Amino acid sequence: MPFTELEHTADILVRVSASSLEHLFAESANAMFSFMHEQREGRSVMRKLSLEAADMDALLHDFLSELLFVAEVDNLVFSDIEVSISGPTLQATVYGEPFDPEVHAGGTEIKGISYYGLQIREEQDHHFVVEVLFDV
Repeated sequence: MPFTELEHTADILVRVSASSLEHLFAESANAMFSFMHEQREGRSVMRKLSLEAADMDALLHDFLSELLFVAEVDNLVFSDIEVSISGPTLQATVYGEPFDPEVHAGGTEIKGISYYGLQIREEQDHHFVVEVLFDV
């Protein structure tokens, strides 16, 4: 499993691991959306994102925040995320479907992404790990 939920008193804390930065970003987004919506299979809608930040930690925070914003404003549920990172720039294509209360209701509302403890670490064999705190 690419992510594990950790104990936290009030919010949702997850540890995400992946073999590349691109997969780490995509799996962090998948973790977020899996708490928000149990059913996420549609691919009828596509959005493209382009972001730039000073460092990878800020880029991950901004990426997750932008996905959360787009999902909320456009009333979408994202199910598949493709990420490409080149230097400080991220390009992403996200797929999903319009929110349907009969299919997607019942998840946890995530209000934001915390900077607290957000630090991408590269471990042995170019394996990447990050802990992300979702504000609920």
